[in-house]
Amino acid sequence: QVQLVESGGGLVQAGGSLRLSCAASGSTTRTYNIAWFRQGPGKDREFVAWITWKDYETYYRGDVRGRFTISRDGAKNTAYLQMNSLNPEDTAVYYCAAGSTIGMSPAVYQYWGQGTQVTVSS
Repeated sequence: QVQLVESGGGLVQAGGSLRLSCAASGSTTRTYNIAWFRQGPGKDREFVAWITWKDYETYYRGDVRGRFTISRDGAKNTAYLQMNSLNPEDTAVYYCAAGSTIGMSPAVYQYWGQGTQVTVSS
């Protein structure tokens, strides 16, 4: 079993930055791939970025590439999402997820955090 706890959300003006954290606990958390998803008002949950457990390979959705950076600290069992140049379209609840495989579908991931709200004002 893996428990994930997100933090770092909040209200920020357009053009600002936030760093989200995802603290993992439980057995073998270091061998799970981590992804960030988001769900805006009235929208489906959508993939944002992933990072693999072994090689720390990363991948991003197109509209955040170059603005967001996903990373992880194995020693701290924590993953991060650094978000720069935020715009109102980034407003959503952000979730971290862990899974033994990798992909852009939420169904790929077995474990989820409770989410953290990010609101970007114009």
